[in-house]
Amino acid sequence: MGQTLAEKLLSLHAGHPVVAGEYTLARVDWVLMQDGTGPLAVRQFNALGRGSLALAERTIVFLDHAAPSPGRALSNDHVFLREFCRKHGAVLSDVGDGVCHQIMAERYVSPGDLLVGADSHTCTGGAFCAFATGMGSTDIAVAMTLGKTWFRVPESIRVNLQGSLPRSVTAKDAILFLIGQLGADGATYQALEFGGEAIERLGMEERLTISNMVVEAGAKCGLFPSDEVTRRYLEDRGRGNTFQPIAPDKDADYVREILLDLSSLNPQIACPHTVDNVSQITQGNVLGTPIQQVVIGTCTNGRLSDFMQAAKILKGRKRHPGTRLLIVPSSRRVLKDMVANGILETFIDAGATVVTPGCGPCVGVHAGVLGDGERCLSTQNRNFRGRMGNPKGEIYLASPLTAAATAVEGRIADPRAYL
Repeated sequence: MGQTLAEKLLSLHAGHPVVAGEYTLARVDWVLMQDGTGPLAVRQFNALGRGSLALAERTIVFLDHAAPSPGRALSNDHVFLREFCRKHGAVLSDVGDGVCHQIMAERYVSPGDLLVGADSHTCTGGAFCAFATGMGSTDIAVAMTLGKTWFRVPESIRVNLQGSLPRSVTAKDAILFLIGQLGADGATYQALEFGGEAIERLGMEERLTISNMVVEAGAKCGLFPSDEVTRRYLEDRGRGNTFQPIAPDKDADYVREILLDLSSLNPQIACPHTVDNVSQITQGNVLGTPIQQVVIGTCTNGRLSDFMQAAKILKGRKRHPGTRLLIVPSSRRVLKDMVANGILETFIDAGATVVTPGCGPCVGVHAGVLGDGERCLSTQNRNFRGRMGNPKGEIYLASPLTAAATAVEGRIADPRAYL
């Protein structure tokens, strides 16, 4: 029997063939933590008493969730994490550099890697055909100490993509639709493996969006094969030497196969307060819902292609006077690229506020906390009650195109009217 991508990647790091359902010890290539989960992981590492990092130059600490820090306690956490990096030789990605998942994509993670992170959206790295997954802070402490950790090899759901995305539909709409079909626990501790004839038409930034959100269906990871799209992305960033082609075997065994026709999709929206509460934007009473804040960016849709989509709608237009528009680049590089091609000016002219590269409002500790009764439409990955800092607020999730149209109208709007 052939192997799925998850089985291949874990076999590579276990040093022997593994199959779904088996427990194995696997070598780790990269470890990440951020300023929300990092302090606990460091304290757990200290409690283990081993004294040094197994992978110092491959342990990366990101100050991205509270960036810049909005309060004394969080500032002290930053001091604590900076000192940890100085003492142990870990890599520090400081305030303003960007979101951990985007920086990993730009600089570090490559096909065939095994990445663990103290952040649930570490699964973003699966777009490179890397086994990338989030773990608890104690597990991350063990990985930092030993350079390896244990896994139960996940079963895999194969998602066969066909067709092409319509002009008004994005990868965000595709993954929202899939999560709506699977449900919030429909892929619990399983790998979502994406394939089919359509993947060659999905760029790396679109794949990153899809892999980022698989955890919202409970998945352990979201894997794409490593192909020419992967190679071009790595070469463009000076990392072409890390490319290797990886694909599943044709006779791999899957617990389920799903056919998703991209050409049949319409703009999607996830309504409060769960990510799987998804419908087409024209269904129900969603259209016309007043929105007080729109967020475009974060680790899900904060890349250059996302902002270019939104800029198509916002060019020459203004945000609605009753709606705040926040722009959150996912990295310093993305921000520089936005300046270079002029779209940052488009957002500024539209009345947007540009937030420091990082997580921004998504985490709910600074930069865009909602007021009581306010509604936000965001391109982020979660809309749980209280996610943006106020349990009395409401969060809708949608694509950058839908977000831009909504910012113009001040209410949930169909982007097809502008394209």
